[in-house]
Amino acid sequence: MKKKTASACVTIPYKPRYPQTLIHQALETHRFCVLVTHRQMGKTVCAVNHLLKSALLCSRPAPRYFYIAPFLKQTKLIAWDYVKCFSAPLPGVKLSETELCVQLPSGAKIWLLGADNPDALRGTYADGVVLDEYAQIKPDVFDEIVRPMLLSRGGWVLFTGTPKGQNQFYELYNYARKAAQQDGESWWCGVFPADETGVISPQELEEIRRRTPEHLFRQEYLCDFTADAEDVLISSSLVSQACARQYGGAEVAHAPKIVGVDPARFGADRSVIFKRQGLQAFAPVVLHKTDHMTLAARAAQEIEAFRPDAVFIDAGCGGGVIDRLRQLGFCVTEIHFGSTPLKAGQYANKRAEMWGEMQQWLQAGGALPALAELKADLCGVRYGFDAAGRLKLESKDELKARSGRSPDLADALALTFALPVRKIGRGSGEFARTEYEVL
Repeated sequence: MKKKTASACVTIPYKPRYPQTLIHQALETHRFCVLVTHRQMGKTVCAVNHLLKSALLCSRPAPRYFYIAPFLKQTKLIAWDYVKCFSAPLPGVKLSETELCVQLPSGAKIWLLGADNPDALRGTYADGVVLDEYAQIKPDVFDEIVRPMLLSRGGWVLFTGTPKGQNQFYELYNYARKAAQQDGESWWCGVFPADETGVISPQELEEIRRRTPEHLFRQEYLCDFTADAEDVLISSSLVSQACARQYGGAEVAHAPKIVGVDPARFGADRSVIFKRQGLQAFAPVVLHKTDHMTLAARAAQEIEAFRPDAVFIDAGCGGGVIDRLRQLGFCVTEIHFGSTPLKAGQYANKRAEMWGEMQQWLQAGGALPALAELKADLCGVRYGFDAAGRLKLESKDELKARSGRSPDLADALALTFALPVRKIGRGSGEFARTEYEVL
C-alpha cells in the first residue's frame, strides 16, 4: 500500500484483501465504526494500517493516535510487531520499545496502551483511537476517558472485536446498527463471519466446526452474540448450514410453490417478497420506501413469473396490497400474525407458529439464499412461553427497540409456512389467479 509523505511516496508492505478493502472504505468515511469479526480475519492488521495512514495524512499540529487492547501485555503481543513492520519503510520513523510508541516523520505519534491502566490516558487528546477486543474492555474506559479525548480534535474511534456474549460490546453493536440507520454519515457497523469472508477455507472451517463446541464455534467464527443465549429460536449455525445447501429444480418439483409478502410497516422498514418451493427458498425481492400500489404491481409480476400454488400476505399493514392484487384477479390469502394458530396448544399465535414451522423446516434440510440481512433477521428473534406453556415470540416492536431493525426478510419467509398447501396440477395457462388448495 502506497503512502505519500511530505517529500516522497513510500510503499508499506500491506495489501488489503476482502473484507479489509470494504472495512477501509467505511473507516475513511465514518467517524464511529463498530467492527465485528471472526477469529483470524485480520482486524488488527487492518486497524494498525488505518492508524498509520491517518497519522501520515493528518494536517493538524502534533497528531496523536492510540491503539488500546484490554491489557498492556496483550497489546504488545498482538499489535506491536505489526506497527514495527508496517512503519519500517517510512524514513525517519522512531520507535520506542519501552513506551510502545512510534513517531512518524511528520511528528505524529501512535501509542499502544492497555485498558488495564486507563488513567494513563487522562488529560490528553486524540485524533483517532482503536479499541480492540472491546468485549473485554470496561465500558467506562470509553465513556469517561476516550470520548473526552476526541472532543477537541473531532477524532474518530474504531470499536472492534469478536462476540463474547451479550455484554457491552453487544449493546454497542445494537446501538451502532440503530445509529447507522438514523445517521449513516457518522456511524457504521460491519459484521464479518467466517462463512462469508473466505479467509478460512471451507474445508478448514468445517474441521474447526467439528472440533469446537457449538456455542464457541458460533461465537468465535460465526460472530453470534447470542451463542450462549437460551432464548434465541433459530441459531446462527442452523442458518449457516441452510445457506450452504442448494437443491435443483428436479429435487423440489414435487412440492408446492408458495409466496410470502411482508409489506413495510414504517418508513425505514423493508417490503419483502419471498418465494419458496419445498426445501428451497429463493432470493427475496426487497423494496425500500415503496407504497402499496408499487408493491402490489411488483408482487403481481413475481406471481406471474413464479406461478405459485399459494400467496400469503401479512394483513397487519398489507390491506392495500391485498385489495389491489384481488382487484387484478389474483387469489391471495391474508394472514393475521396475531390470530389463532392451527396448533393452538403449541403456539401462542400465528406468528409464533409460522416461525416454529420455519425452524423445523431448517432442521429438516431447508436451503436459504446466503444473504447477511436474512441471517441477521433469522437469528435475532427471541422466544419464551406464555402461562399455558405455548411458545411465543418477542414482538416486532420489541425487537426493533432492542436491535434497531425489524425482521422483515425473515417474516416474509415465515409467511410461506402460514398454512399447509397442496400442489395442484394446472394447465399451461393456470396459476394463482384461481383458487389453490389449502389443507
